[in-house]
Amino acid sequence: MTQNSSIGHGDNVFIDGQDLWSDLMETARFGGTPKGGIRRLTLTAEDRQVRDWFVRTCEELGCTVTHDSMGNQFARRAGQDDSLPPITIGSHLDTQPTGGKFDGILGVLGGLAVLRALHRAGYVTRHPIELINWTNEEGSRFTPPMMCSGVFAGVFTEQEVLDKRDRAGLRFGDELEAIGYRGSEPCGQHPVTAYFELHIEQGPILEAEEKTIGIVTGVQGARWYEVTVKGKDAHAGSTPMPMRHDALLAAARMIEAVSTVALSHAPTAVGTVGLIENRPNSNNVVPGEVFFTIDVRDPDDAVVQQMEAQLYDLLPEIAERSGVALEIVRIWDAPAVHFDPACIGMVEAAAEESGYGARRIVSGPGHDAAYMARITPTAMIFVPCLDGLSHNEAESITEKDAEAGASILLKAVLKADAVFNNA
Repeated sequence: MTQNSSIGHGDNVFIDGQDLWSDLMETARFGGTPKGGIRRLTLTAEDRQVRDWFVRTCEELGCTVTHDSMGNQFARRAGQDDSLPPITIGSHLDTQPTGGKFDGILGVLGGLAVLRALHRAGYVTRHPIELINWTNEEGSRFTPPMMCSGVFAGVFTEQEVLDKRDRAGLRFGDELEAIGYRGSEPCGQHPVTAYFELHIEQGPILEAEEKTIGIVTGVQGARWYEVTVKGKDAHAGSTPMPMRHDALLAAARMIEAVSTVALSHAPTAVGTVGLIENRPNSNNVVPGEVFFTIDVRDPDDAVVQQMEAQLYDLLPEIAERSGVALEIVRIWDAPAVHFDPACIGMVEAAAEESGYGARRIVSGPGHDAAYMARITPTAMIFVPCLDGLSHNEAESITEKDAEAGASILLKAVLKADAVFNNA
C-alpha cells in the first residue's frame, strides 16, 4: 500500500454504513436467540465461532491477526513507520446470557469498519492501527468483568485469571485452551500509543436529548460483592414461623437494603442485585442458603465508599434479626476513571467537524477503556440506543447512528495518528 497524499486529513476515507450493519447482523448469528438477541458467553463454542470470523475478516483486509495469553485478539494494519506503537481501537464480542446485538460488538465492528475504510482508500497511517477484541469483558460467565483488559493493564495477574472458575466449576485457563485461543505472547507485553472505544450508551440520555454522539469523559466508580446467607433447611409445613431460620427471607430484606442505600445517594448512585441462587430451591423446604451479588456505582469514589460502609452496617443487622449467618466478599473494585483530555478533545473536534449533535457524558457501565486509561491516553464515543435499553435481547440502535459513531471513531484515530509520537 502507498499513502494517498490527497487524503492527508482523511477527507476521502469514509465509513460504509451498510457494510458495518451487515457485519452486525452477520455476527449476530453466532449465539443468536429466538428473541433476536445473542447468548455468546466468553470461551464457549459461540465465542470461538465469532473469533474465527474476526480473524478471517480482518485478514481479508490485509491485517495480521494475533492473540495473547489471555485470548485478547489484535488485528494489526501496518503503518508508514511500523516501529511506532500502534493506535488501538477495541471492545468485546462476548455477551450477556440474554444480550443484544450491539453492546461491545459495535465497538469491535465499528473498528473493523475503520480498517475497511482505510483499506479501500489505500490510506496508510503513520502509526500501525490495531483493532482489539478483549476477552471476557462482560464478566457474566467468569467474574469480575473486564478481566483480560485488566490483566493487560496490570490490574490482575495472569495466573489469578487463568484460575477463575465459572458457576459450574470450569476453569478459565482450561476453557481458553479448549477453544484454541491461548496465545504465547504474555498479556500486557503489547505496546500502544492510544486507545479509542466506540460503544452504545446503555442509558437514555443521548436519545432523550436527541444527540447523536456522546463524548465520554470518564467512567463512574463501581464495586461488586458476593453475599452468602446461611440459615437452616426445614420442612415448610411443620416449622413454626417464629422458629425458622429462613435464608431467603433474610436475603430479600438485604436486597431491599441495597436499593435503600442507593436511593439515599440519589440521583447519581445505583445499586443492583442481579444474580441470586436459592438453595435447596424446593416448594416445601424453608430455604437454608442463598447466594446473591451486589453491584454499586457512583461517579464519586467517596460515595461508593459510603455505600459500602452502609451495606456493611445494614446487612449484618438484618442477618442477626433473622437468625442467619452472613458472609460478604468484595470481588471487584473499579475506581472512577477520567479519560485523557487530548483524546477527549479529538473526539469532540471530530463531532463538531461532522456536524453531529453531541454532548459530554460520564459512562455508568464499566468498559475495557477504563483499564486502558491506566496505561495509555484513552477516550470513548457513545451513540444512543433505543429507550436506553441494554443487556437485553431487545437492545436496538439505528444503522445511521452506528455509521455516525464509526465515522467519529475514524476521525479521532486519524487525529491521534497526526499528533502522537511527534518529535
